[in-house]
Amino acid sequence: MRILIDECIDPRVKTLFAEHEAKTVHEMGWDQLKDGPLLRLAEQSFDVFITIDRSLEYQQNLNKLLLGVIVIRVPKNQMPYYVALKARLLAAIPEIHPGQVVNL
Repeated sequence: MRILIDECIDPRVKTLFAEHEAKTVHEMGWDQLKDGPLLRLAEQSFDVFITIDRSLEYQQNLNKLLLGVIVIRVPKNQMPYYVALKARLLAAIPEIHPGQVVNL
């Protein structure tokens, strides 16, 4: 799967997805984009968008997207919290459908 990791997430999280093609918003040069334009670009090249922005699903019409969105809930934006969720993240990725939002 092709995964895009939001700029608000520790970029080292990318290492958790070695089995997938993962990129960060920064690597794509999209870190200056607002959420709407970012998601429209992302759906053209990615299958899954991963974020910690809990308000995203209420601010954007995600059910019309051509990619799935995973919203991760961590107490702090630090690697140990993401590592603790690794199994759940990896299990959610192949199951997510376009326009679907999964909260972990």
